[in-house]
Amino acid sequence: MSYSTLGWQIDDRVLTLTLNRPDQLNAFTVTMAEELIDAFTRASADDAVGAVVVTGAGRAFCAGMDLSVGGNVFGLDESLDPSLAELQECWDDPEIVQRVRDTGGRVSLAVYDCKKPIIAAINGAAVGIGATMTLPMDVRLASDKARIGFVFGRIGVVPEACSTWFLPRIVGLQQALDWVYAADILTPEQALAGRLVKAVVPAERLLAEAHALVHRYIDQRSPVSIALMRQMLLRNHALPHPRDAHAIESLAMLHTSRNDGREGVASFNEKRAPVYTGRASDGMPGFYPWW
Repeated sequence: MSYSTLGWQIDDRVLTLTLNRPDQLNAFTVTMAEELIDAFTRASADDAVGAVVVTGAGRAFCAGMDLSVGGNVFGLDESLDPSLAELQECWDDPEIVQRVRDTGGRVSLAVYDCKKPIIAAINGAAVGIGATMTLPMDVRLASDKARIGFVFGRIGVVPEACSTWFLPRIVGLQQALDWVYAADILTPEQALAGRLVKAVVPAERLLAEAHALVHRYIDQRSPVSIALMRQMLLRNHALPHPRDAHAIESLAMLHTSRNDGREGVASFNEKRAPVYTGRASDGMPGFYPWW
């Protein structure tokens, strides 16, 4: 499948997903949202993909929502006014999905549900949705040319893309509130100091560093183990009691120990590289997904 707003390239099990509207600084549109949802869902199910690196074409990562499209630029139907209960009751109704639910949030949920590690390689401006879409990704690397801004207050709207859930968990509540209230454009050094990004690297080295990092995560690793670890860490930290995490870990350990875990133990004892045969597409345990 080809996309009109994205580039898709797999090299040595790493999918590079490129936001590809460079003449518009990769500004976000409803079409891009739908294509990103499809791409992350597709990558999650594709055993040829071990991990995903997301970057932008040209000099920007994503300059935020395309505000030039006319009408409600966020793709929402202003004639509708559902209550919270009505929204939740009709969550998957196509009218609600397409006309009420935030497009960035739908992208973030697709990222969150993905079974593969995801690194954001922020090569330039990442503003609004360009910043918030990276939050459910596992790691953010920033180019020395990156600029990041949670600028919603400047145009009278609110943070989206599930960012009010993710951002405080990543940087802490005080830092999240400060950045959202001030709506400043952050330098990569400020983003690093605030623990939003893992590292700042020279622009010409950004993709190479992202690929090198992601290979540290997936080489000689069980795809089933990786998929379970990602979902367990993303979800279990928000559970109300450690007993709840214990239950999930118990079933996950039981499953992996009698599958790829056998090969992992054998390879350790035999002092050789492991050869894992489990696949995330069809090798997940029976209790998955548990949410």
